[in-house]
Amino acid sequence: MHQPHHVVALALPGVVAFDLAIPAQVFGATESPGRYRFSLCAAEAGPVPTSTGFDLVAPRGIDALAEADTIIVPGYEPHDPPKPPVAEALRAAGARGARVVSVCTGAFALAAAGLLDGRRATTHWLDASDLSHRYPAVEVDPAPLYIDADPVLTSAGFTAGIDLCLHLVREDLGADTAAELARLLVVPAHREGNQAQYISRPLTADGTGMADVCAWALQHLDHPLTVADLARRASLSPRGFARRFTAETGTTPLRWINTQRLQQARRLLETTDLSVEEIAHRAGLGTATNLRLHLAREAQTTPTAYRRAFRRTKNAHETRAGHRP
Repeated sequence: MHQPHHVVALALPGVVAFDLAIPAQVFGATESPGRYRFSLCAAEAGPVPTSTGFDLVAPRGIDALAEADTIIVPGYEPHDPPKPPVAEALRAAGARGARVVSVCTGAFALAAAGLLDGRRATTHWLDASDLSHRYPAVEVDPAPLYIDADPVLTSAGFTAGIDLCLHLVREDLGADTAAELARLLVVPAHREGNQAQYISRPLTADGTGMADVCAWALQHLDHPLTVADLARRASLSPRGFARRFTAETGTTPLRWINTQRLQQARRLLETTDLSVEEIAHRAGLGTATNLRLHLAREAQTTPTAYRRAFRRTKNAHETRAGHRP
């Protein structure tokens, strides 16, 4: 029987409690027993100060990093390099093939350990210039929500850490499991890593914003959907609806619909044996040719290659005991 995939979070002095809570909830949730095993460690077992004035207690020291399949470094401040033994443990984990992840300013620790040299990486946009200045060997991109440079992944701040952790679950266990967990957390099931960090206002979930219209649209992706259709659903004029939708989501209605259709097509490619033509129809993309064009533009691949790569990756994960279940 395969051992659960072991995720270890490393709490550095000044750890951001919110950043740490994200992987703890995603990978340590009791709702998914057997899928992951979550541990917390620090440079030394014992109290660790947070950035918000209270201490937390790490039950393990850095010896836990040697056992980890995935290491997650939450944000911390100030962004000083970790102690040499911690940096060495991170390098050793990377050298043996562990997946190493940072949330927000945890990227500073990965950079100090040399794990981001020559790689594209991100962090909170406010700290991106500082990261680039301190570590010029890192290709810092302040725009994306997260960057998957497997086996090293980095994310922007706060909710982007949720997106990245759900991305890991999606890679490990499939789109349906990630969507199930997202529903429990009441967050979007999937946001592309290359989406811009800054959105003026998120979708509301109280029935007063665009959330109800978006939920309806997601149930009707296989139908023609126009701005006028969505506006009628929201009891607004098309022009007023478009303005309000863009203000609340940071994107236009048609661009949002196209993104959702492509995400639906990806999920069907990952989880079904449906033909490309049928998937294109169910996702509202019309024809297989149109799906191929969208997937080539957004992911630089074809439907057949995408399906083959995802299943090959998933099968590899399932056959490696204890590593990415």
